[in-house]
Amino acid sequence: MTPTAIQQSILGLPKSERAHLVHLLLDSLDAPSEPDIQDIWLSEARRRADDIDAGRVKLVSGEQLERQVQALFK
Repeated sequence: MTPTAIQQSILGLPKSERAHLVHLLLDSLDAPSEPDIQDIWLSEARRRADDIDAGRVKLVSGEQLERQVQALFK
């Protein structure tokens, strides 16, 4: 299908469906790329590792975390 044919098909849609499509397309432009996402996660992992190494955070065991979470829901 050519871009012109796609455009004609889209313009033939009801206004609400065109609006929905516009939102989807705009969201897709704002979404970070896969390499960007990987870079973001890597930076976050490094930041967290630095916080642990510098003693800025207190580590807890899985069992302690489970108890804390359960206490929140009681």
